[in-house]
Amino acid sequence: MSAGPAPPASNGRSPEEARDFYQLKQRAAEYYRSNLVPQRMQQVLNSMFYDNPDDVYGHLANYFASFAKPAAISRIVGKEKLDSEGQRTVQVEVLCTIKNLEKSICFTTMSNSCHDPNYTTFGTMDKEIELKNLSVQIALEWINGPLNSLLKGLLPANQTQVDKFLSEYFQRKVEEDEEQKKKDAEVEEVVPEPEQSVSTNTVPVVDKKKKPLKAKKSIAPEKPIKPREPPEKCFPGAVAIGVVSLAVAKAAVKLQNTSLFLHIAALNHDPPKEMRMPIPMVSLLSCGKSSGGKLRLMKEVIAVPKHSLGYKQSLEMMMAFQQQITKRMFSQKSLPVAMSHLGCWEKGFERTELPFELIEEVCDTLKLTLGEDLHLMLNCAAHELMDYEKEKYEIITGVFKHPDEMIELYTSLVEKYPSIIGLIDPLRKEDEEQWYKLCHLLSPQCYFLADGASRSIDKLITSGLGENRYSGLILKHTNQTTISDFVQVAKLMEAQDCRFIPSLTDAETLDDSIADIAVGLGARFIKLGGLCHGERVAKYNRLLAIEEELAQRGALGQAAEHQFPVISKEEHDPNSARPGSEQLD
Repeated sequence: MSAGPAPPASNGRSPEEARDFYQLKQRAAEYYRSNLVPQRMQQVLNSMFYDNPDDVYGHLANYFASFAKPAAISRIVGKEKLDSEGQRTVQVEVLCTIKNLEKSICFTTMSNSCHDPNYTTFGTMDKEIELKNLSVQIALEWINGPLNSLLKGLLPANQTQVDKFLSEYFQRKVEEDEEQKKKDAEVEEVVPEPEQSVSTNTVPVVDKKKKPLKAKKSIAPEKPIKPREPPEKCFPGAVAIGVVSLAVAKAAVKLQNTSLFLHIAALNHDPPKEMRMPIPMVSLLSCGKSSGGKLRLMKEVIAVPKHSLGYKQSLEMMMAFQQQITKRMFSQKSLPVAMSHLGCWEKGFERTELPFELIEEVCDTLKLTLGEDLHLMLNCAAHELMDYEKEKYEIITGVFKHPDEMIELYTSLVEKYPSIIGLIDPLRKEDEEQWYKLCHLLSPQCYFLADGASRSIDKLITSGLGENRYSGLILKHTNQTTISDFVQVAKLMEAQDCRFIPSLTDAETLDDSIADIAVGLGARFIKLGGLCHGERVAKYNRLLAIEEELAQRGALGQAAEHQFPVISKEEHDPNSARPGSEQLD
């Protein structure tokens, strides 16, 4: 087939060279035409002459930038960092290709949580640290290997697609692990158990000098408690999924020159005209089992500012409150005082009334009315108080209460201190019958919140909220939780009139994204601990910046009055509507 007449030779080129050069020019012309370069060059040159910009090349750069391809992920890089407890965690850097150049967009660090609070003791710490170190090692292998390849070329703005790929990758890893365990079990040799020697001394030796103790008569036999549910397993490397999802979201925000809370709100639904700030739950005192006093019931005494106050006003009031508590900590001769990892003073008390008396004293000094200007919530952390040998809660050193007796304890406490509007983990999640009885009595005037008693976000999504015995759930951004998972669980909770309360892990980082998550998803409360420690204060400061931005946009709404979901003792259908809600005047 003829290739057509060759162009005449010129500039000393042979006919073959001239033909190649002609074809090259034809390809170049077609390349520029297909990309509309001549047309757009003509447009900008014509308009620029009339616009007469001072910076000619800046004008051209801005014009052509509007036709550039959107930034796409070129690489993600994982690095090892330390959290607030000096333990290993993971940082992710997102790099994108922008106008044919690779640029670093953002760095993100997330806490690495590998424990179930219901099973954490001093004896399990070494094993948990070992598991955290392994999880970081595997996470870095995932991030710098398969996840890097998986996300290359994706647009950071497409959060849903990114999270879908991440979740599918994690699910494949879980399935591979389960399959491997099955294979290992099949090839494992069955070793016969050694025969147990039967002791001939079956009768206990009794000291004849001591009189046998007489059993105390009880009015009604106490029911045996339910054993602890199996702990939720932490899959090694899971933190890679959560931190990469967050890093991609922050990269999208930076590229779009917007705010993370607006980006998350857009993922949830169309951004509302007004957005409300979450009410801060500020820890004032820690009086739990590690405080050194006899009182063990209150791991945290938490202040909740009046709903009508702006966030900045609430924070200023809490700052003054903490300053007054600090003065009293060192002006009185009392039990040892320390700054808790929760960001508040950890102080031992001998009696239940003493923390309340201290708070009332501070209120008098600041001319605040407890129950009006601020309310209280108690984090009881009941799972830390259970003595499994006695099958009772040790609420004060040497004072034990059966789950049935705890109902009367809490009802009396709330009756004596009506400023209490919330109880966090008042009972173990296994004490279902007592939960319902307590909720039936107090839910019209008090929030019942689950922290340690709550399941992970992953379990909530796959299994649902379960039976309705909580006013709200305190949830943390850990492990394989993606931004899309947060959005999904917030919708699920809103549909069931359950309060969504973002919170922090014990070992945090300086990343402040949880504040944006709370605002973007319309959380009623946010639990950040006390006003100490940089990793906690960073989140409080971010909330200040968000409130200021919303005010400048004219989009700052006001929090509604407290509505307490009434939880009926007989109500067990999670899909049924709640009987009603009581309003706090």
